Amino acid sequence: MTKIVGTLGPRSRSVEVISGCLKAGMSVARFDLSWEHPEYHQETLENLRAAVKATKKLCAVMLDTVGPELQVVNKSETAISLKADETVILTPDQGQEASSEVLPINFAGLAKAVKKGDTIFIGQYLFTGSETTSVWLEVNEVKGDDVVCIIKNTATLTGSLFTLHASQIRIELPTLSTKDKEVISTWGVKNKIDFISLSYTRHAEDVRETREFLSKLGELSQTQIFAKIENVEGLTHFDEILQEADGIILSRGNLGIDLPPEKVFLFQKAAVHKCNMAGKPAVVTRVVDSMTDNLRPTRAEATDVANAVLDGTDAILLGAETLRGLYPIEAVSIVNKICAEAEKVFNQDLYFKRTVKYVGEPMSHLESIASSAVRAAIKVKASVIICFTSSGRAARLIAKYRPTMPVLSVVIPRLKTNQLKWSFSGAFEARQSLIVRGLFPMLADPRHPAESTNATNESILKVALDHGKESGVIKSHDRVVVCQKVGDASVVKIIELED
Repeated sequence: MTKIVGTLGPRSRSVEVISGCLKAGMSVARFDLSWEHPEYHQETLENLRAAVKATKKLCAVMLDTVGPELQVVNKSETAISLKADETVILTPDQGQEASSEVLPINFAGLAKAVKKGDTIFIGQYLFTGSETTSVWLEVNEVKGDDVVCIIKNTATLTGSLFTLHASQIRIELPTLSTKDKEVISTWGVKNKIDFISLSYTRHAEDVRETREFLSKLGELSQTQIFAKIENVEGLTHFDEILQEADGIILSRGNLGIDLPPEKVFLFQKAAVHKCNMAGKPAVVTRVVDSMTDNLRPTRAEATDVANAVLDGTDAILLGAETLRGLYPIEAVSIVNKICAEAEKVFNQDLYFKRTVKYVGEPMSHLESIASSAVRAAIKVKASVIICFTSSGRAARLIAKYRPTMPVLSVVIPRLKTNQLKWSFSGAFEARQSLIVRGLFPMLADPRHPAESTNATNESILKVALDHGKESGVIKSHDRVVVCQKVGDASVVKIIELED
């Protein structure tokens, strides 16, 4: 039921590997445009589409923005070895070659932002935390635009680009960079992306500005914005960011550097709980790092994935593990297995009571219908809940109460026009439920309206039931809870299936 977001890259862009990942349980593909050119990602996306057709498994697309990410540029791509206790200079002069004495960076304001004693972290693309490929620096002095640092651990940096993170220091750069806007308005519009993961979200204003920007881009006004919380500033404004965003990604890699390690678990539990109560998807990152090079995760990682599920996470995001890892399909498959085991012992009863208590009384109309549907389904041991929805909101509300059985959200397409042509909405809404725990979307045939008289309504229900039988979640003599609108009223009904 827990979803898996996989980042597609050099090790995971062929049709075969993507098909393998889809079969193993990936339902959202993340494209990180902070490296390589859009054409490269376009090829990957075409392969994803081919894989979706071949495996008949739906997959949504998430675009990850670069945001105010500081990078060390290593044009020659030679390995740079840094020795503990020596000094290295960070300079904004990108004309210089990167070496063990000088590291050119893409930001001129670092010298103004840091002071003696501050901590700076440099690692390859994602902070592995393993100390041989990433380095801790301590600022020793600031010389003009250059920052002179003492190296705290011996490490070798390999590759062309390293991420630089200054701990607990505000970097005065826009959250949505010019490059991001360009990529979204070209590559994003062309491919009708479902989600934007907004890196380094620090204020609710960041989300509002992005939404404003998307609203001018035609179909992208339907794209959901997931705020990526990566530093203390984002945590401080968490509540207001959550109100504005459609979902939250907890970037534990960067947060683990900005926060003391002993605080990481606490913010994860608190943040996931808040997302759950708001009924918005929470996504946790950096779970099986060691699978980048190994076939099995460590015990700590395996426990970590299970705990994320027990905390109430909707989806697990794999970064380096699928992007440049040696075992992308295995990583998805193992995470999927661990999630399934954890879901078996998820305390739904307690969770349900907590959510109802949090929502309080009087409940809104939709919320009471959704919670009743879930309660009824559990009481009659239904094998599936079928929900007819056009915006996807009703289905998400049902999923908010974390039913123990899958929720089939049957998205009813709506006709809309822009004065030039008629089109059906629904594909966006269907794909966007691919990141919510327990939601499984299918698009209904627009010729069978779901809300009209009973005769045609049965036909759309039959399609949903057949879909459930095919995928093995419904057997004969099962009970099924159906949630739908009839006219203005919402109806929850329980059906018992014959042979």
